[in-house]
Amino acid sequence: MAITAQAVSTLREKTGAGMMDCKRALQESEGDMEAAIKILREKGIASAAKRAGRAASEGTVGSYIHLGGKIGVLVELNCETDFVAKNDEFQALARELAMQVAFSNPTYLQPEDIPEDVLAREREIAENLARNEGRPEAALPKIVEGRVKKFAEENSLLTQAHMRDTKRKVGDLVQDLRAKLGENVQVRRFVRFQVGEEA
Repeated sequence: MAITAQAVSTLREKTGAGMMDCKRALQESEGDMEAAIKILREKGIASAAKRAGRAASEGTVGSYIHLGGKIGVLVELNCETDFVAKNDEFQALARELAMQVAFSNPTYLQPEDIPEDVLAREREIAENLARNEGRPEAALPKIVEGRVKKFAEENSLLTQAHMRDTKRKVGDLVQDLRAKLGENVQVRRFVRFQVGEEA
């Protein structure tokens, strides 16, 4: 059955779980909201999301060097306790995130970080492109927003497709570890260097 964006949004508000997790739970429960909440809780996703409000002041800096030293990445991954910061899976995620940044070169951490002037420019480009393609005038707003959304997702680390499993978002990896370790795990920031690239 078709799951509406409104249903996904409602479930997200109730559980704090990610959009894709909510959509999957609703599909699994055939649209039954209470059953979807139960599915998320059983997977540890709903309770993990509620931990997101807790302070994450410990963590690690993951690093990755690629192409014989031509590309280097640092990623700060935070958690609540020093114990979790030393956990092998936590350390592995920090490195995996650094590799993702090297591979896909995101500009932002999440879509909310993209400045409005950048989005306005992308809307203008998308609109001109759609017109040049001969798309109907009435369809332009939907086409433009779809392309801007895609731009935002592809240029934000947490909403990018994971390099090893393109059906999943990078943010899903963080969410999974948060549920597994029972702590607030957050990506704080990242930086990517490439030899010869202007600062």
